[in-house]
Amino acid sequence: MEPNLARNPPAERTKRGRRMLWLVLLVCAAPLIASYFAYYVVKPERRNNYGTLLDQRAHPLPGMATTTLDGRPMPLQGFKGKWVMLMTGSGACVQACQQQLFTMRQLRLMQGKEMDRVERVWLILDREPLDTIVIREFDGTHMLRAASEADSAAVKAWLPVDAGDSTDRHIYMIDPLGHLMMRFPANPEPRKVYKDIYKLLKASAVG
Repeated sequence: MEPNLARNPPAERTKRGRRMLWLVLLVCAAPLIASYFAYYVVKPERRNNYGTLLDQRAHPLPGMATTTLDGRPMPLQGFKGKWVMLMTGSGACVQACQQQLFTMRQLRLMQGKEMDRVERVWLILDREPLDTIVIREFDGTHMLRAASEADSAAVKAWLPVDAGDSTDRHIYMIDPLGHLMMRFPANPEPRKVYKDIYKLLKASAVG
């Protein structure tokens, strides 16, 4: 016993005991540490957005021609650098269409000092003439027309909808890089849409 004690003085035994204690504590705490790492570092997806997030890779901007109402070429790519609220539909803009135009106008205004970072685009998919009253009432909305039937078809194929649904019932969001990234429900709750847009603008703010 005495030779063994000589090889393991009290100070060394104390240090060894402390190391064993810390090891036991670390093993016991491992699940808690892992959960904190997963929550704060890995950050698993938590669904708290109102709109449906879209896979940008699955919906690249198609090669399509669009023009202003007076026939001048104006592609959607021209809005890069801005967030774009996009709606589609017929030039014969009835009540549901006018409600969407009104909703987009109000959503932009609700962003306050950040509203200049958002553009509104109405993409018209037919040759129906627009009512002058609608044009005047929603001045500030970029009203573009698909240049041909093939371009209209390209738009409908580009914008995702559920089976049995149609693109003209939804407002879509395009990010400043030109990527389609969100679709809002038909007849949306404006306050919930506002919150989504507010978070997008806040997350992408510079400085």
